[in-house]
Amino acid sequence: MDIDTRLLRSFNTVAEEGNLTRAAQRLFVAQPTLTKQIKQLETQLGVPLFIRSRAGMELTAAGRALAGEAAEVLSHWDRAVREARGAAGREARVLRVGFVASAANEATQRIIAEFARRRPDWQVSLRHTDWTDPSAGLADGEVDAALVRLPFPGEDAFRVEVLFTEPRWVALWDAHPLAALDEVPFDRLRDEPFVAAPLETGTWRDFWVGDDADDGRTALIGAVARNTDEWLAAIAGGHGISLTPAASARFYPRPGVTYRPVSGLAPTRVGVARALAPTTDPAVQDFVRACLTEAGGGPAA
Repeated sequence: MDIDTRLLRSFNTVAEEGNLTRAAQRLFVAQPTLTKQIKQLETQLGVPLFIRSRAGMELTAAGRALAGEAAEVLSHWDRAVREARGAAGREARVLRVGFVASAANEATQRIIAEFARRRPDWQVSLRHTDWTDPSAGLADGEVDAALVRLPFPGEDAFRVEVLFTEPRWVALWDAHPLAALDEVPFDRLRDEPFVAAPLETGTWRDFWVGDDADDGRTALIGAVARNTDEWLAAIAGGHGISLTPAASARFYPRPGVTYRPVSGLAPTRVGVARALAPTTDPAVQDFVRACLTEAGGGPAA
């Protein structure tokens, strides 16, 4: 019997979390999609894998038997995929680097230039992902390394080097009363509707609506955006405000949108991430060194 590894991965994540919502966030999928995948796997195997209750997802005897082997199978498969793609990249002398939004800001081009200095016969293939995958392609093994914003769901599965920190600002529509302030206290934003990333992005979404603030309050969501264009359109249209890196004021100026510093919030962190297993790929190692050389000493502004 052939089983789609995507279904096995979904099963394994639910088994580890014991909760559909948390598992969906780790996988960057909607909860109904995850439920459908579990049912599909149960149908293919012909056995129930979970007992569903208000308390969560409890493994059946069959589920426990499968869970005992699934993690190892997936680990071997992921390693094989990485090795195959890495071998193809080494043969073509191409390093695949994922990023979200503005990557490492102005340091990005300096990083690529430093990598080219270290490896003049290699190319960097930059791969942009939208906000539904804050891991920038690492979670699916689509890239060799990624420039990421922390925190993001599942980051413990990767090796991450923090390169620099950056203040969080707020983006508002021009006519918003708070746009007249030189700096906006975060507590003035708590009653505002936010433009947020999709729910399945979990800790990424929480961080960018300020739910990491220690005030026991949860943000009101006015609109959902999957990428920068949707985000800017929602803000300019008055559907909500949004926290954002300070660099957005430089990278994403738009008529109708005003950016202001925010006080009372911890900064965002930018890092370079790669597979958790120690890599012997010298090209990946050189890219990480390039990141640390060009962006690791402070803000990349």
